Amino acid sequence: MRPTILFILHMPPPVHGASMMGKYIHDSRVVNKAFDCHYINLTTAKNLADIGKVGLRKLIQFAQLLSRIYKEVKKLKPQLVYVTPNACGGAFYKDFIVVQLLKVMGCKVVAHYHNKGVASRQNCIPDKWLYHCFFKGIQVILLAESLYADMQQFVKWEQVLFCPNGIPESSPTNQKPPKNGLPHIFFLSNLLIDKGILTLLDACKLLKEQGYVFQCDFVGGETADMDAERFIQECKQRGIADCVTYHGRKYGKDKLTFFQQADIFALPTFNECFPLVLLEAMEQGLPCISSAVGGTPEIVDEGKTGFLVPCKEVHPLAERIGLLLNNETLRQQMGKAGKKKFENKYTLQCFENNFKKCLEKCLEAE
Repeated sequence: MRPTILFILHMPPPVHGASMMGKYIHDSRVVNKAFDCHYINLTTAKNLADIGKVGLRKLIQFAQLLSRIYKEVKKLKPQLVYVTPNACGGAFYKDFIVVQLLKVMGCKVVAHYHNKGVASRQNCIPDKWLYHCFFKGIQVILLAESLYADMQQFVKWEQVLFCPNGIPESSPTNQKPPKNGLPHIFFLSNLLIDKGILTLLDACKLLKEQGYVFQCDFVGGETADMDAERFIQECKQRGIADCVTYHGRKYGKDKLTFFQQADIFALPTFNECFPLVLLEAMEQGLPCISSAVGGTPEIVDEGKTGFLVPCKEVHPLAERIGLLLNNETLRQQMGKAGKKKFENKYTLQCFENNFKKCLEKCLEAE
């Protein structure tokens, strides 16, 4: 008889890393075959701009969520409850209540983190006390070993399992879209300041002043941080509107076209755990330049599959982009190495098998 697991996770919309991984778990044949799975969507935000906001609608939805969780646990009596909590802020307080409800009901809980920030609040009262209560008696799944430092004050090493994310392999295509002859830099993410948008725009300005000729394509959803109008103004202020373009949201084949047009992928993010977009870029054979934050050093092998640059620093970013703009051979070598690493570690099949093993270990734990 298959063990019963209740999954309380984020599902799109809105589309972001944690919600996409939630969808992959929900749709996984490997997971659903191994366990008797039941799912509750933890998401209360309507869109990206709504994330982090508090209002009457969300409070009502949260009360309804707690009621549904209570009823499902009473009915299913699951051997394990899986949750995807937030590490800090108002969303953590909401997730704290969810986990405490589960504990009171006698549930074995595993928390799968797709974000970080515990260390930033670990010395603040009442957060310090709340973290001690939250992590007591539960197991934790992290995306990379380097992320353990974020919560080591509250979580013992033996409580932790590691499972890097993975993504579906894209449909093969034998025909790349035509290019305009210029090397293309590609940025793909929602337009959030913390993703390093302004840092990359500043790097593009510096590269243009140094005489580099290139096209930089930005793809992603507008947010409360930045909409298309502000993006255009930021480019005009830097004098780079002729070589930097925002293309809006793109999905499926349209998104794949931008990957195939690109020569370099850049994500100078400030605060990241394990960006799925780097895996997408590696699958497409692109050298990746990203900040040395969170789990990115375990994705990007410095000097082999791409470069890691200091967070928020423009000159090192521009220098590394310039190095790749000048060296097509190096771009191809790094791209091939990244693609090989993706195939060995970061496919959805790799994730599903690793995730299944983590859940089995959680079920076996005392």
